[in-house]
Formats: sequence, C-alpha cells, structure tokens
Amino acid sequence: MRPAWNDPGLRAGTRIKVALWLLAEVGEGNTFTKAQLRDAFPGVEQVDRRMRDLRDDGWIIHTNREDPGLPTNTLCFVKAGDDVWDPRAARKRSEPGLSNKERASVLAADDFMCTVCGIAAGEAYPESRRGETAQLSVSVREELLPEGASKQRFVTECKRCRAGDTQAGSPQTSDVLTAVDSLSAADREELAQWVRRGRRLPRRVEQLWTEYRRLPADARVAVAERLRTRP
Repeated sequence: MRPAWNDPGLRAGTRIKVALWLLAEVGEGNTFTKAQLRDAFPGVEQVDRRMRDLRDDGWIIHTNREDPGLPTNTLCFVKAGDDVWDPRAARKRSEPGLSNKERASVLAADDFMCTVCGIAAGEAYPESRRGETAQLSVSVREELLPEGASKQRFVTECKRCRAGDTQAGSPQTSDVLTAVDSLSAADREELAQWVRRGRRLPRRVEQLWTEYRRLPADARVAVAERLRTRP
C-alpha cells in the first residue's frame, strides 16, 4: 500500500514525499508549477532538486527544455518510475549497468567532459559560491536518426545537466533562434556540426585542458613551464 505524502508519521526523505505528492496531487500526464511544489513543502530547502533526483529512479518530469510548449516554471509529470518509498523496489539509476571498462571508454570518447555544458571532471562550476565541482556519469539518451527512427547511446554528463539543474533557467526558443541568426558563418557551421552529431565537440585547447588536469602534479609543472617559455 502506498503511503500518504502528508502523513505526519511518514519517516521518509523529501525525494520520497515529493514522489508521493506527484502521484496523489498531480497525476501522470498533468502539469504543476514550481510554486505549487514549494507550497506543498513549506520551509524545505532544495525541494526542486529533490524532485529532479527522481529522474535517477526513472521518473519522467518535463520542463520547457524538454517540452517547449510548457510555460516558464511549469512542469509536466509525464510518468512515474520506481516505487521509491518501497525499500524492496529495485532502483533503476540513470547510469546503466556498464562495466568499468565500458564506462571508462564512454568517458574517454567524450574527453572526460560533460557533453551538455562542457565542464571537466572535478572542475568547479563558475557560478557556484561553495566551490561545487563537477561529477561526471554516463547517461542513456535517445538519438533521432534521419529516417525518423531512434536509437540509444551513452553520453557523458555532469550531475547538474543530468538532473536538468541549471542556474539560469530554461532558454526560450525565440531567444535561441535570434542568437543563431547572429552567429558568424564559422560559429554557425560549428554549431551545425554539434547538432548533426547530437553532442558538443570540444576544441583541441579544451581537450588539452582536461588532459592537463589528469596529469600528476610534476607533469603539470612541466606543462606550465612550457607555456611560460614558449611564445
């Protein structure tokens, strides 16, 4: 039997209570606002993030990033995932059951950088006041093929991008189209390549940066010296 999300005796974390709230108060296929979510859990910090954490358990919750027809700050509860309130339920994480070798191969193919925002593993997020650093994982994404079919592929994403956690909010389609029109021919072609491949292609200098960060300390000194002495 599924517990009630607002049961005073329920001993569960916010993520579980949000899942129960979505099922009881919103329902699959219906929309809700961030304000409604926060009103349901007054005084609870980072309730938005706890909701996004449900995506790791197979819950599908769309913002206007995934569904451009949604208004800003409105979300759609598309489909429930694992019964997170049931300790016996098997957890279906975003990162699939890859071997260590397979996971390392995916990370290496993506140059140990998030394919969404481009941040490297262990690098601090620029806007983070607490020095939060990026943690990379492997996610499964659907890739659309030219004939209209789709296939799954593995990609490297940081924790924030995998959860859809952005500081600036979701972009508006009209703003993106305007920005595309203002690109130079070279930048437009580069973006077109990313769109065709379905992933951001890092520049060589960005690849070197991630390689530098993975070097031992003495090797980093050698690189810094080379940069200092070579014009």
